[in-house]
Amino acid sequence: MTGTATVVGAGIGGLATAIGLRRAGWSVTVLERRTELERYGAAFGIHPTAQSALDRLGVGDALREHAVPYRDAHIRTPDGTSIARLPLERIERKAGRPELLISRPYLLDALLAGLDAFGDVPIKLGERVTDVDALAAGQDLVIGADGIRSAVRTTRFGDRSGPREVGTVAWIGIADIESPVHGETWGSGRFFGLTPVEPGRTNWYATAPEATTADELRGLFAGWHDPIPRILAATDPATWIRYEMRHLQPALPSFVSTAPVAPVALVGDAAHAMTPNLGQGACTAVLDADALTRALAAAPPGPAGVAGALRAYDRERRRSAQRTAFASRTLHRFMSTERTRLRDAAVRLLPG
Repeated sequence: MTGTATVVGAGIGGLATAIGLRRAGWSVTVLERRTELERYGAAFGIHPTAQSALDRLGVGDALREHAVPYRDAHIRTPDGTSIARLPLERIERKAGRPELLISRPYLLDALLAGLDAFGDVPIKLGERVTDVDALAAGQDLVIGADGIRSAVRTTRFGDRSGPREVGTVAWIGIADIESPVHGETWGSGRFFGLTPVEPGRTNWYATAPEATTADELRGLFAGWHDPIPRILAATDPATWIRYEMRHLQPALPSFVSTAPVAPVALVGDAAHAMTPNLGQGACTAVLDADALTRALAAAPPGPAGVAGALRAYDRERRRSAQRTAFASRTLHRFMSTERTRLRDAAVRLLPG
C-alpha cells in the first residue's frame, strides 16, 4: 500500500525509515527537533543482517565505500593479556561477509544521499513535536524515531517506560593514529575499547564511574597496556564525547499503536534504547526501519492495511530488539564488575 507519513526524528532509524517508505511509494516528511543534524564521529558496528537491510534500502554500496571490516579483535586484561577473541570470524563465516565499522557521519551521509535521490522528501529542522494527534491530521501514519526521550512515545504510550541510568559514564573519541590491536580491555569497574574506523585512525570508547571528569580519564587508564595511554594522549579532550549510559526501562508492551486516528510506530531508541555494550544500537534501528517498511509495502490499502502492517512489524521486531537490549544491559553489568577474577575465568571458557 501507499500513503502519507510523518517521521519524527532524523537520526539513523528515522532516515532509514523515510527511505524505506519512499521506496514503497509513500509520501514522507521528516521532522527533527534539532536545528542541525548530529554529525559527531563515533564509529558504528554494522552486523551483516543490518548490511542486508541497508542493501534492501538501496544504500549498501554507499555504506561500503567508507566502511572497514572488523576482524581479529580480543578481550584483554589491563596488562595486555588476551583472554578471549571476539566472535567476528564466526560471524563472517556464517554470513559470508564481515562485520563492518563506519563513522557515524559517513553513515548519515549515505542515508541522506539515499533520501535526496528522491528529491521530494523534506527534512524540517527545528520542529519540536508535542501533539501527535494534531501532527497526524491528514496523515496515514506517524513514526516515532525521536530517541530515548521520545515525545512520540510519551504522548502516545505514556511515561511509564523512560530513560534509566546505569551509573556509568561513557567517553568516545577518534585518535589520528592507527592502533596495532583492536577489541576491548576489561578492568575493575571500567573498560576500554579500540576499533578501526578508517585508515590511519582509531575509534575508542571508555567507561568509568559516573563522577569521572575528562581530566581524570587519562589517569584511570595510565597504567593499562599499549596503545591505550597513547590513544588517549593523541586525542584532544575537547573532541571527546561524554554521555551517561542509559537504557529504556521497563520494556514496552508494544512498539505500535493502531488507533484509527493517528496510528503510530516506534523505531530505534524510541522503542528500545539500550546500552552500547553489544554495539547493536544502529543495527537494531536499521532492522526496525526495514521490517516496518517491508510490512507497509506488502499491506493492502486503507486503515486496516496500516493496522495489520503495524502488528506484523511489532511481531517481527519487538521481542528480538528487546532481547538484544536485555543482553546488552546484562553484558554491561558483567563487564563492569569489580569481581574480575571470576569474570575473567568465565571469559577464558568462551570458544576461540
